[in-house]
Amino acid sequence: MASKRSRSAETIAAGLSYREAHTALELILAELQSPDLDVEEMTGHYRRAQAYAERCEQILSKVEQEVLLWDPSGDDNSDPTPYTP
Repeated sequence: MASKRSRSAETIAAGLSYREAHTALELILAELQSPDLDVEEMTGHYRRAQAYAERCEQILSKVEQEVLLWDPSGDDNSDPTPYTP
């Protein structure tokens, strides 16, 4: 059952933009810090937070790869070029 919840959180997070995932992560982290949070709810919150954090990392990694493809010549009008090490 735990893996089903985890997959559900990952599925939900997969469709989010960076801003949406980051906002959701911030909200869950605030809830996790709340003294009113029931211990039973912590695991679900943690799993969702982890899914949102992973989504943010995926998007940042993709953007980083795209930025690395830009021509380092500094020409603002340059098109992306394949990275050749």
